[in-house]
Amino acid sequence: MLQTYNPQNADLIVNINGKLVSRHEAAISPFDSSVQNGDAVWEGLRLYRGRIFRLQAHLDRLRKSASMLQYAGYPTDEYILQELNRTLAANKMTDGVHVRLTITRGVKYTSGLDPRINTAGCTLIILPEFKPPVYDKQGITLTISTIRRPSANVLNQHIHSCNQLTSILAKLEANAAGADDALMLDLDGNLAETNASHVFIVKSGVVETSTTRACPEGITRGVVLEICRSSAIPHRVRDIRIEEIHTADEVFCTGTMGELVPVTRVDSTTYNNCRPGMMCVHLSKLFRELVEHETECL
Repeated sequence: MLQTYNPQNADLIVNINGKLVSRHEAAISPFDSSVQNGDAVWEGLRLYRGRIFRLQAHLDRLRKSASMLQYAGYPTDEYILQELNRTLAANKMTDGVHVRLTITRGVKYTSGLDPRINTAGCTLIILPEFKPPVYDKQGITLTISTIRRPSANVLNQHIHSCNQLTSILAKLEANAAGADDALMLDLDGNLAETNASHVFIVKSGVVETSTTRACPEGITRGVVLEICRSSAIPHRVRDIRIEEIHTADEVFCTGTMGELVPVTRVDSTTYNNCRPGMMCVHLSKLFRELVEHETECL
């Protein structure tokens, strides 16, 4: 799926370390860790009518990622929220907005890999865009990638890192196959996630998803599991073999960028005559109801 240019975003104001600046003039130092080493963490936030859904959960995950990378000089939540508010106000944004919130290890005093040459504290980048959920709610297609998600002893996927080369390599395969996204397995051949979102399958009325040994602990993924618990919908978290993907009744993806979206085809396997499945439709309705009641004020 190729995102299209939105002219509403032509003159965006972005925030870099508290400085509000046009997207055309925004600049990051070539000594910044994000530029030198891809050393940065990020969160995607979605703004609904002036409120952000599960805001604190996103801030907590961002801080956890930075802590796992031993970032020094990490900003307080209060400062991040202050700058987020300023950025949204500068853009007159209240709804239909996706925010990419990034924190890097910061600027180095000389080029290099060693984190000890980072003494200036973290860099904060806030990039809001007018962007509704990006996936087609009628369904997307996936292809199984040859690129695997590594385990924690290779690269801990609970670090929500801006270094996304494995995802990019998988996405290149999806593009070449004419699919919307790539479905990625872990090193043992179990389901991990797509290059951009978490994956659920439905079989005989049971909603199932992979463990998070080789993928992040998704916020929207967690919300779907909460909805299943509160609505008495049978569900499981377990290792899912690839053959089970092909024999599932439904497959759907979750994420802040796209909310819940049905999968209509994985390679040559199609689902529900290429239409959204009933469980995905039902869970999407419950998700929207939850968003209506639980979005958090800034």
